Amino acid sequence: MSRHHHRQAGSGPRLLTEAERARLDEFVQDINYSARYSDSKYEYRHVMLPKAMLDMIPNDYKDSNGVLKILKEEEWRGLGITQSLGWEHYEVHAPEPHILLFKRPKNYGQPGH
Repeated sequence: MSRHHHRQAGSGPRLLTEAERARLDEFVQDINYSARYSDSKYEYRHVMLPKAMLDMIPNDYKDSNGVLKILKEEEWRGLGITQSLGWEHYEVHAPEPHILLFKRPKNYGQPGH
């Protein structure tokens, strides 16, 4: 089962405090990035956070079940996830909440697209 958690339109990103960011820094080098895969419309990848990192992520990044909400770019970059431009966090795989799914339009950034 996958979950889509959407925020109200117009709500800004919730950025980490310096103390929150410092607690997450030790996990950043252990973030795992999948190879990219695609369909006719989008390019995809999943990002696997270290499971221990989930406990350190602030609760207001999560729903009432402790599953991460859909994060805005400033939020996922603030967690230490590094990717090129154009990626959108669109889903969390609820049975494995440490796996974040990302997509971007196929041929993103190429002239004419």
